[in-house]
Amino acid sequence: MSRRKLTKSELELWQQVAQKAERLHPHRFEAAVPAPQAVHKMPSVSTPRIEPFVLGHKAMPKPAKHSLKPAISHMLAHTPVQMDHKSFGKMKRGKLKPEGRLDLHGMRVDTAHPALNRFILGAQASGKRLVLVITGKGKDRDEPGPIPTPRGMLRNQVPQWLSLPPLAQAVLQVTQAHISHGGDGAYYVYLKRNR
Repeated sequence: MSRRKLTKSELELWQQVAQKAERLHPHRFEAAVPAPQAVHKMPSVSTPRIEPFVLGHKAMPKPAKHSLKPAISHMLAHTPVQMDHKSFGKMKRGKLKPEGRLDLHGMRVDTAHPALNRFILGAQASGKRLVLVITGKGKDRDEPGPIPTPRGMLRNQVPQWLSLPPLAQAVLQVTQAHISHGGDGAYYVYLKRNR
């Protein structure tokens, strides 16, 4: 429905009323409305083009099932190399022979942690540089619960223990062992020189 236009007589009547009317707040009105000659045309501003929104287009790919943090192998692979690069390459290929080994396979966390501490600190004190820590690959849990538990408790805990005191001061590099020394179920631990 379109609005009807005012007739000529209605416009004349409105002009008469407007001339006789008094302003309620003349000072406010004059300050608020600029003089006609002061009005400048606003420059035309081009509005930036807005990209269409697509739900989830910046979302990260889904992590592995129930993964709250990156896999241990991923974290260790992206850790900067602290030792000699040539020796590191030999170690990763299984060409360096470990000078000692600790088998934590089948141990519980409460006995494995102290055993690891004793072994690493003892190996450093005796001047060993490369040791092998065997954790095993771990078993899948039979009953899934509300809290996701990673496969292989020791396999996930040992790198963390090695990065915390008292072992952090002794450890230079930790990486997964070569398949000939246990693969995913073992770690090479390269120790700092004993001073």
